Amino acid sequence: MRVGLFAVGRLKAGPEKDLAARYLDRFAKAGPAIGLELGKLVEVGESRAGNAETRKREEAVLLEKALPDGAVLILLDERGKSLDSPAFADLIGNFRDGGKRDLMIAIGGADGLDPALYNRADATLCLGKLTWPHQLVRILLAEQLYRAVTILSGHPYHRS
Repeated sequence: MRVGLFAVGRLKAGPEKDLAARYLDRFAKAGPAIGLELGKLVEVGESRAGNAETRKREEAVLLEKALPDGAVLILLDERGKSLDSPAFADLIGNFRDGGKRDLMIAIGGADGLDPALYNRADATLCLGKLTWPHQLVRILLAEQLYRAVTILSGHPYHRS
């Protein structure tokens, strides 16, 4: 299963981009052995529309264009379900084992995600109750994807 990321906002060169890339590289190297590949990484600029609802709608259109046909969609949202790392790994593994070919995880813009996306989403998750800058969310997500691979493969990286 190809696992892709969609993010509103672009990471500029610097330590955040380097760290996210390091974990995504680890995921890309370790994932194929257990049927997980790094899919496309889609970064789009924030909409310049005059109000939040229009910005979210415009950003949702870009997400829909980037979403492969039949893909699983996971949204990151502060009101989503909070999972521990083994449960996140199980979620990914269950989609893979269910024969899904593509999975896209979406990080919305500063205004959040368009309400229509929630109806389309297969899961909505949060990374805790705290508010995180988008740069850190990318790092956290990249690390959790790598951690999921290690959990699913029995590698000792994850210790509880």
